[in-house]
Amino acid sequence: MRTLWGRERECTVLRRHVTELPDAGGVLVVRGGAGVGKSSLLSVAAEEATEHKVELVRVVGIQSEWHLPFAAVHTLLGLLGVDEPPVAGDSVDHYRFRLSLALLGALTSRSERRPLLVLVDDAQWLDTPSWEALAFVGRRLSADPVALILALRDSSETEARLVRLADGDGLAELQVGPLSEQDSASLLDESAPRLDRRLRARILAEAAGNPLALHELAATVARSGETGLLSGSLPLTTRLERSFGRSIAEMPAPTRALLLVTAFDDDGRLDQVLAAATETAGVPVTVEHAEPAVAAHLVDVDDGFLIRFRHPLMRSALKQEATLSQRQQVHAALARAVSDPERAVRHRAAAVVGTDEHVAADLAGLADRLLKQGAAGAAAPLWVQAARLTGDARLRASLLLRALEATLEVADHEQAAQILRDIAARDLPAEDQTMLQWLQEVAGGGWSGATRLLGHVTAAEQLRRAGHDERALYVVHRVAVRSYYSSPGRDVREAMIGLLDRLDLPALTPRLVATLGLIAPVERSAQVIERLEAMQGGPGLNGMDLTELAAGAVAAGALGPATRLAADAAAANRRQGNLVSLTWALAYQAWCAVQLGNPSLGRVAAAEAHELAVETRQLNYVYPNMLNHGHAEALRGDCEAARAMAEECERNLLSKGAHTMLALVQVVRGVAALAEGRYAEAHDELDQIFRPSAAEYHPFVRFSVIAHLAEAGLHCDRRDLVAARIRELTPFDEAGAQPVLRVALRCARALVAEQEEAEAELRTALESDLSAWPFERARLQLVYGTVLRRRRQPAAARPVLRAAAGTFDALGARPWVERAHRELRASGETRRGVPFGIDHLTPQELQVARLVAQGLSNREIGERLFLSPRTIGSHLYRIYPKAGVGSRTELATVMSGSYLV
Repeated sequence: MRTLWGRERECTVLRRHVTELPDAGGVLVVRGGAGVGKSSLLSVAAEEATEHKVELVRVVGIQSEWHLPFAAVHTLLGLLGVDEPPVAGDSVDHYRFRLSLALLGALTSRSERRPLLVLVDDAQWLDTPSWEALAFVGRRLSADPVALILALRDSSETEARLVRLADGDGLAELQVGPLSEQDSASLLDESAPRLDRRLRARILAEAAGNPLALHELAATVARSGETGLLSGSLPLTTRLERSFGRSIAEMPAPTRALLLVTAFDDDGRLDQVLAAATETAGVPVTVEHAEPAVAAHLVDVDDGFLIRFRHPLMRSALKQEATLSQRQQVHAALARAVSDPERAVRHRAAAVVGTDEHVAADLAGLADRLLKQGAAGAAAPLWVQAARLTGDARLRASLLLRALEATLEVADHEQAAQILRDIAARDLPAEDQTMLQWLQEVAGGGWSGATRLLGHVTAAEQLRRAGHDERALYVVHRVAVRSYYSSPGRDVREAMIGLLDRLDLPALTPRLVATLGLIAPVERSAQVIERLEAMQGGPGLNGMDLTELAAGAVAAGALGPATRLAADAAAANRRQGNLVSLTWALAYQAWCAVQLGNPSLGRVAAAEAHELAVETRQLNYVYPNMLNHGHAEALRGDCEAARAMAEECERNLLSKGAHTMLALVQVVRGVAALAEGRYAEAHDELDQIFRPSAAEYHPFVRFSVIAHLAEAGLHCDRRDLVAARIRELTPFDEAGAQPVLRVALRCARALVAEQEEAEAELRTALESDLSAWPFERARLQLVYGTVLRRRRQPAAARPVLRAAAGTFDALGARPWVERAHRELRASGETRRGVPFGIDHLTPQELQVARLVAQGLSNREIGERLFLSPRTIGSHLYRIYPKAGVGSRTELATVMSGSYLV
């Protein structure tokens, strides 16, 4: 068993992480400065895995591969036996997520045979898409016999990556610091036992507890004496790099050529390195010339003839010492030696002085391929580099425009600002100048509300006149949600509607229908709903199409079609592995659920949407979706959680200037007060949404809350005030065909009818078709049953109140269930309270229970939720006692009474 001086605590932690398999898996991060011994500690974990018959897979991050998207994850998939990873499709967004899902499946499948340990050394050099794939997988391994241990060097980039990996949930870390004075002395004595006392003291002082420094400084003294030691005023990393540089300088010339080529190579194949080194050295460089470097512990050559530096500082030392002409010669030689066309074009580009149209074209082609794989961040710098290599001013501007679009897609606003400074707008064709103007606004960031909408319309109109109707629609669609929430003036809205009408596109184009619903939710609601009905269930609609249609249906107030479209969109996006679009679909599903009074489904959809929004970096969806979640919590009676979410969202929205979205904050507060029976407060909170002078005013949000306002007004004797709000909304109902407004007004009028008319109004409202609006029907039944009881008709009241209680129970609207029970008891019926078993489940547990009730197996549920079958089993272990059941069949029976199935 390996022994490391002064690392007993670290070794114990690593061994325990391995020996806890197969009962528990998860992620452990080993971090520390350069040379503190992280790689040696990973070797301890590897030995422990071998001893306990745990399968071992090792990956090393390569500094020169950080720009190669998916390089590490492809390597890992190959080691796990996945010969054919997912291929890139036409989608920019979701290739990386399909790859992440493939990695998760490979790891969990492999671990079914025996526990699995994955060691990733030098993880700071992993390419960003591979890191994101590991972060995605790492957050899903806690219940599986898979341990993932990553070693990485401390830096500001490390901090950012660890935040991404932890995703706010905390992360197991093992910080590796310097050795103690005693352990440093013992290690130095083991490495260089014959040092005199003065040199020994100097090395100990300069190494400052760094094991690599102790070894290298001792070796330097052995080779060159005390003169080999550099000034102690230099940073330790710099001294180590220079020490490595001296070791390299002592190698034979062919060996130095081999090492220099290795420093700039991003593959490590010894045959390619030897071929390029032969070209640069001017003499044959053979395997024998690698032996001095191996003997000096500068590099390793494995059984597959892959050459690797023993430490990354050796690579950086060589790169720093290389002259400009040496760099050019090495890149040119590697361009001819490597077999991978993508690597070859990168080396060709690095060797060009001046312009080269062929290389520029090849770089642009590579960027196009990377964009299709979802690697926009990797594609952008290639377009920038291609722009520098072309002498064609128009082509340069066009390439920089492509780079700008890709850079903004990954929210790199600093790089976008640099590209904007480099683009010469005059060199772009008219339609691209329009796109540039629009992208300049996007690059400005922040919430601009309605202030820039007319500029977007102008840009889109110019694109339309140039014959680019689809691009024009894209520009308008990108600001359609902003238009819905910012409530622009009539002139702006009519300009946007007119533009959409002039587009030469089929009427049933999904994006066109969705955009029309968002921009003209009242004026064109009937037209949008008619087109939605024509498209429902039609062939050729993919996950993105369905998602966008769900958004249009939500805006048009067609919550029935919107609910179906959102569910279909979620299912399609899960199948396609499109987590970006899935986030949107779940957000719309959560919105529909809470508007229909279904907090159980709202919690499930909102919680998953939040997790995915963070995971896919769609931060603009985090807070609006948190408000969906807060609305759901208010409906189910967890008002403290609801108000906390509302406050957090309010702070964020105010900081961004998104004042028009404050109406959603007000909805959460109003519904929470309503749930707690604080009716006057609920009325005042909700009424703010109706006041044009209030910051929380919103013309369309009013439509879905008028019934809540009416319930509050009924119980605090503010019928007249609510009636006035109803009269304000009536013209909108007459002008359009918004189902949500029509139903809400019908219910609101019945709720605040005068006492002598209340019974008849409520009965008439209940006779209408409210099958798609169970919460509103149950609310009317609760009020109607209360009226009957107070008029001394308890026998007539009881069945109505029972129906209300049953519906509220199935929806998970606990405060309203309790009110219905109180009324039943007052009517003379003794009825036991509902235990709310499934109400104690977390959102993810509810999601699992829901899918169990649909008859899915653990494996099928895992595929739906991007979790392993074992994780699903762990969820069920916790679900059964909470729900008061002992089997899947009993759980399905309990769930069948809810509106989740």
